[in-house]
Amino acid sequence: MIGLISATAAGAAARDRLAAAWPGRTRVYEGPVGDAVRTAFAQCEQLVCFLATGAVVRLVAPLLSGKTEDPGVVCVDEGGRFAVSLLGGHAGGANDLAREVGDLLGAEPVVTTATDAVDLAGLDTLGLPVTGDVAGVSRALLDGEAVALRAEVAWPLPPLPVAEEGTYTIRLTDRLVAEAEREAVLRPPTLVVGVGASKGAPVEEVLGLVRDALREAGLSVASVAELATVDAKAEEAGIVEAARRLGVPLVTYSAKELAGVDVPNPSDAPLSAVGTPSVAEAAALVGGGELLVPKRKSAASPAMATCAVVRRPGRGRLAVVGLGPGARDLLTPRAKAELRRASVLVGLDQYVDQIRDLLRPGTRILESGLGAEEERARTAVEEAREGLAVALIGSGDAGVYAMASPALAEASDDIDVVGVPGVTAALAAGAILGAPLGHDHVSISLSDLHTPWEVIERRVRAAAEADIVVTFYNPRSRGRDWQLPKALGILAEHRTPRTPVGVVRNASRPDESSRLTTLGALDPATVDMMTVVTVGNTATRDIAGRMVTPRGYRWQSAQEDSE
Repeated sequence: MIGLISATAAGAAARDRLAAAWPGRTRVYEGPVGDAVRTAFAQCEQLVCFLATGAVVRLVAPLLSGKTEDPGVVCVDEGGRFAVSLLGGHAGGANDLAREVGDLLGAEPVVTTATDAVDLAGLDTLGLPVTGDVAGVSRALLDGEAVALRAEVAWPLPPLPVAEEGTYTIRLTDRLVAEAEREAVLRPPTLVVGVGASKGAPVEEVLGLVRDALREAGLSVASVAELATVDAKAEEAGIVEAARRLGVPLVTYSAKELAGVDVPNPSDAPLSAVGTPSVAEAAALVGGGELLVPKRKSAASPAMATCAVVRRPGRGRLAVVGLGPGARDLLTPRAKAELRRASVLVGLDQYVDQIRDLLRPGTRILESGLGAEEERARTAVEEAREGLAVALIGSGDAGVYAMASPALAEASDDIDVVGVPGVTAALAAGAILGAPLGHDHVSISLSDLHTPWEVIERRVRAAAEADIVVTFYNPRSRGRDWQLPKALGILAEHRTPRTPVGVVRNASRPDESSRLTTLGALDPATVDMMTVVTVGNTATRDIAGRMVTPRGYRWQSAQEDSE
């Protein structure tokens, strides 16, 4: 919950805007400011105070406990100009909250955390438990000193400016190790603990067995991702409470699912009790991985609990990102976030140049020229299969004549794939022209490099006969100068020469140009590969110099009756 506190009418107005925008996420604290801050500080995970920073400092100073316990605090000034991350920038989420508040209120977020100031991913912001010399390693990263990454398990980390060797080290491991000098240890959640238990098994027995098994195998409890068991034990109190105390989810599977898992130590006892020859081992192995601790029983007599431990390697992550038509303000916030999250960026060189300034230090860039789409797709998937966080970029929307389809054709279910939509050239051009896509519309590429012309022509003819607005991509190049006239001729068989046609070149870019003409007047020689051509249907009109396709055909009938 986010507590909202204000002292003036202007502050209350901004406060109420946040409350209205985030219902269920915020709570307004009324009354004397000092009392409101103290109450919210005790009850909320974060605070937004519409007060001077000095006043908030004096109010919260006696309340501070430590960076891992204190809520994040953001201050917004009386004029709503700045959203200042005052306390708990990383641990309390105040840095991100300041940015969110700034976006909503039109305020400038002020973040002074050192790693954020130079756009480095802070070690305490990665969502992984981290111990050791976190401050020393972070300072070395900030100072540009050599910091080595020792990854003992694969995990998709964000970009970090690391080297092969260094006087400081970031160690990524699920092993039970003591931190060395000048070393920070990150614990990825790679371990799955399968658990079986008799009815009424005490939580102390279940939890003690799990902890003993991990310790004796040299594994860290901080890397446990989940406890897993059979559906029949989903409400077994000892297992449920053990998961709660470990702070991990309890995942359950049906006996049929577990019976289909090949295990080294099947048993008749669970088969007769719950319908599967294995619970602990099968539940741990059902998602694949390496069995590190085979089934073992608790030390109690009689033993009422069993467990097994599996390491599931971190799955690589491939984000297929649409950059939009070119203008920076048409690049979506989600796309920006994925670019900052990826440790490897794969893309066409000219697209990389568009967003190079948005990448975090340490991002590895794999760029290539025109005509290497399939190679880029294979490279991105291969990098993700190494357990890395990868962004594969394309213009417009990555799923429209871009990189999503070749990448997904290469990818299998061994990596996570995320699609990030972008503003397409057709949409950008449509907004410039007016509203040409107000009714049914279709996009057709006239490039026959990947599609036989016979197929393209059949699609153009179908759109013409169906009276659908058509946007042509890749309409004309030096080596392909006859396809556009041919396509326009097909449309002309079904539409009058007065049909509006919009021509937009380099939509949303600094050298953008556009014009509205007609099907009869368009000169194909004025069109190139950087252009999209939108041909209206029989209802499309030129209204005050804007291309408009009505949402329904009653409007067309009314227009015709008035002519």
